[in-house]
Amino acid sequence: MPDRLFVFIQLEFPWALGPADGRYLLRAGPEADAEHVVVLGTLGAPRLPIPAARPPRWRSRREPEASPEPAPVTTTRATVIDPVPLSAESQARAWLADLDREHEIASATAVLNRVLHLHRLSAADPYVHEVSPAQALVIRAGWGVGEQVADGTWLHARELDATPRTGRRRSRRDRSAALRPQERLAMLLGGRVGSLMCEEHVLRARLDLDAGRLAHAAVELDAAYALALPELHGERRHDLSVRLAELEKLQPQVRELARGALAAVSASAGEQPAPPDEEALAHLLGRLEAALRARTAAGFNLA
Repeated sequence: MPDRLFVFIQLEFPWALGPADGRYLLRAGPEADAEHVVVLGTLGAPRLPIPAARPPRWRSRREPEASPEPAPVTTTRATVIDPVPLSAESQARAWLADLDREHEIASATAVLNRVLHLHRLSAADPYVHEVSPAQALVIRAGWGVGEQVADGTWLHARELDATPRTGRRRSRRDRSAALRPQERLAMLLGGRVGSLMCEEHVLRARLDLDAGRLAHAAVELDAAYALALPELHGERRHDLSVRLAELEKLQPQVRELARGALAAVSASAGEQPAPPDEEALAHLLGRLEAALRARTAAGFNLA
């Protein structure tokens, strides 16, 4: 009987992700079959040779010290495996040939981020964080027999480009957009402008929404709106008046979604309400994000 083959998406990151090396099975419930298998493995950082001892000698005050060698980094290999096996190599080759690159990378990253999110909760470690494909050193897709993929290796694999298909067309616009965060960072570091409390809540809401944690996103978005409106009004920006009026009209809908999410916490098992509407959350969050982008799009008037 031929060996069963398993297909996978693999990502490598230049840091320790948090969970211990091993195999992690993700299930929808205690009696459900495994939906995904995630294998985490630490790739040992190369050890730098220890320089031979030199006899001590006097140094003048003006003599520069030798530059230290950069410390080697730990690399973590995360392999997201489809637990449903294939019986023939021709099936595996067809899967790889027809691969929807962007979808498969996004799906594998979402599965890995679920593991990292749950590890952060179980370890009570706020410094464990989710990842994005852009942070990966390399992304691969391939297949192998069971023991191979369980160890993070394969029979066949090829590297995938994580750049969105439209990225090259927008490269000039992306570069101009990237200059504004650098300008603002310099202003923030120099104490010339301040940050808004709502900004952190907006980022957390975006992370939760992208991860499918809709109740978390609704609560974070409610806090973001509650802070953003007084903060933006306090800046007395007439150019944002239309956007602020729009946010004020949307705020009751945001509060209603947050109330529904909080009501689910105290509801009994047989009375679980429906989760917050994902499309509504995306729209409401997008409007607040657009207002914050408009706030910095015209530059910084420090007069």
